[in-house]
Amino acid sequence: MSAVGVAIPHESATLHVTGAALYTEDLAGRTRDLLYAHPVQVPHAHARITAVRTAPALAVPGVARVLTAADVPGINDAGVKHDEPLFPDEVMFFGHAVCWVLAETPEAARLGAAAVEVDAEALPSCVTLAEAIGAGSFQGATPRVVRGDVEAGLAEAAHVFSGVLEFAGQEHFYLETQCALALVDEAGQVFVQSSTQHPSETQEIVAHVLGRASHEVTVQCLRMGGGFGGKEMQPHGFAAIAALGATLTGRPVLIRLTRTQDLTMTGKRHGFHVDWRVGFDADGRLRALDATLTSDGGWSLDLSEPVLARALCHVDNAYWLPHVRLAGRIARTHKTSSTAFRGFGGPQGMMVIEDILGRCAPLLGIDAIELRRRNFYQPGQDTPYGQPVRHAERLDRLWQQVLDSGGVAERQQRIAAFNAAHPHTKRALALTPVKFGISFNFTAFNQAGALVHVYKDGSVLVNHGGTEMGQGLHTKMLQVAATTLGIPLSRVRLAPTRTDKVPNTSATAASSGADLNGGAVRHACMQIRDRLTAVAAEMLGGGDVHIVDGVARRPGAADGIAWDELVRAAYFQRVQLFAAGYYRTEGLHWDASVMRGSPFKYFAYGAAAAEVEVDGFTGAYRIRRVDIVHDVGDSLSPLIDIGQIEGGFVQGAGWLTLEDLRWDTGTGPARGRLSTQGASTYKLPSLFDMPEEFHVTLLSDATEDGVVHGSKAVGEPPLMLAFCVREALRQAAAAFGPDGISLDLASPATPEAVFWAVERARTGAGPVAAVPQTLRPAPEPAGETVRHG
Repeated sequence: MSAVGVAIPHESATLHVTGAALYTEDLAGRTRDLLYAHPVQVPHAHARITAVRTAPALAVPGVARVLTAADVPGINDAGVKHDEPLFPDEVMFFGHAVCWVLAETPEAARLGAAAVEVDAEALPSCVTLAEAIGAGSFQGATPRVVRGDVEAGLAEAAHVFSGVLEFAGQEHFYLETQCALALVDEAGQVFVQSSTQHPSETQEIVAHVLGRASHEVTVQCLRMGGGFGGKEMQPHGFAAIAALGATLTGRPVLIRLTRTQDLTMTGKRHGFHVDWRVGFDADGRLRALDATLTSDGGWSLDLSEPVLARALCHVDNAYWLPHVRLAGRIARTHKTSSTAFRGFGGPQGMMVIEDILGRCAPLLGIDAIELRRRNFYQPGQDTPYGQPVRHAERLDRLWQQVLDSGGVAERQQRIAAFNAAHPHTKRALALTPVKFGISFNFTAFNQAGALVHVYKDGSVLVNHGGTEMGQGLHTKMLQVAATTLGIPLSRVRLAPTRTDKVPNTSATAASSGADLNGGAVRHACMQIRDRLTAVAAEMLGGGDVHIVDGVARRPGAADGIAWDELVRAAYFQRVQLFAAGYYRTEGLHWDASVMRGSPFKYFAYGAAAAEVEVDGFTGAYRIRRVDIVHDVGDSLSPLIDIGQIEGGFVQGAGWLTLEDLRWDTGTGPARGRLSTQGASTYKLPSLFDMPEEFHVTLLSDATEDGVVHGSKAVGEPPLMLAFCVREALRQAAAAFGPDGISLDLASPATPEAVFWAVERARTGAGPVAAVPQTLRPAPEPAGETVRHG
């Protein structure tokens, strides 16, 4: 029986719920002579460091050493763009660490850090995206995606609208904060346990900082307590600090950020500012789109350039745009460096077109569900960057299945009746689609390796380059290995991800973990299986032999050779029982200089409907029901995939409706300080924010050719299904006003934002003109601390 496609629990589920699962910090309790590291953070948004006096810290009992730039034997930088000094002489965000204290206890390290004296000269700062745009503060590339003639398309359009869209970033808020544990062995080999999505790059940065070659540094990721992209680039510097401390003191060093430190020192999802113009024909079909997307990159480039590129490649979402001109740029602000977050720019790009359609549907006099469907890609069409849209017909199939299974038509009638009878409470139902490209935009990253061992007793150990952060990648790799070898799942075990087992790995990101590492694991297992079937054929007297359910036999034969017996026989015949597997995604090509090509292996599709209810007195709302149909190809592990869809959707809803990052934008000494420094001020989705009814269905008959077992990625695409919640809130708020009103809704659409949207709807003087001049976002309430776009 194949293990692939079977609904099994996460391989560490029992360990998770019983508290037995080990994370990086848990290993500290098993480590002797440990030192703890604590940062010295400077309370300025932008400042020049004129002096650092460490002597007072060394006088604190228990303090062993203070690490400064003078201690770095290699390169004082933790970024792949060489723009992130590990020990900076210029503070670039409020809370930037300039040195680190090592001590015998966490409390001694904290007291030592408080004793360090730092002199800083305050410098001008740009805290908001608007300030950076006004000051011309930009960094990195300025990509453009162009197709057709936008000006001609707009001139020919029957309806032309323009507007501005601003939306905020998002905090990762993984349960396990950034953590690294480093030690040095008797040969000088550096070993780092790191909570990282990218062990190979962590290894590379640690080696650069220490002035060593990569083969002198080993990085292991046991597991992560969540990542969401926040541990793709950001763990490197913390691992380097721990490794530097360990090499200088000869003792193990642990860095584990507190929640406040993690929130104030690490990057978030990129917020964006978008100016746009759009044209529709008389039937409501998109004719032209002209947009400029400005992302908030924070103080350094980090991954802002590829995030912006992916955003531009996803502005189209599921819709055909004959004429399009998209320009991108990255603002430099004095905040933590914006970084990867689930979707990696895709959600921000899709937000543009979904917001446009939601705002323009009433002005066109077309139901939003019909307007979206009318503009879907059709077979034979390609994206603005030139990639053919394969399986475009799945969009209509998904859409119709949601309409039918969700009883949308009947519910819309009930909603209309409810709204007519309730002047102070309104309901609405919205549908949105997803088309998300799967692969790294940077072609070279689309490769993976694996190392599979079969021991003499028949047990199997799998090493691969992907990391486990709770998403179920290891579970799927176990299923791929067991299925390929033809043995029970219980015979296979996975080893922690280590750079000395599988080198030069890509980050577990871009939703490509199962595609890439599954291909590599399968390749390694196929080599071993072919060797063993050759041995079995000889033992059985020739003919084709297959290994099924742990027995090698000829087709139709009753007798066979048990797996354990076959492995022992192969060993005594000196047959190799281990193999290195490798996989590279074929068919990709991308020219970043002109933003043209086919950067994605395939597109993952989905559709979702959300019904909400809004209280007109407070703006409070609840999600009454959600129906999702999502395309995962032939699922490798249905239980894992459904969990990913549910979790991704809720995280997307949090970004769009709840999670409100705020900084102090005043002129006082706290300028640039993150105001939302904990779960008390930064609202995360909870059990009470879950849909009251939540239906998730995997699309059937959706095999994807050319990938492991016909499966598709599932990590990121479901997050973007949550646009239906925001669009339903927009429609519910608009229901308080006259028919045909075009209503802007702030993002995140918090209850406060929904309340003000309801107020604007109520004060509407009547239906909005069919051809408005400009659609503009509503002004923020006055105050020193404002939402950052």
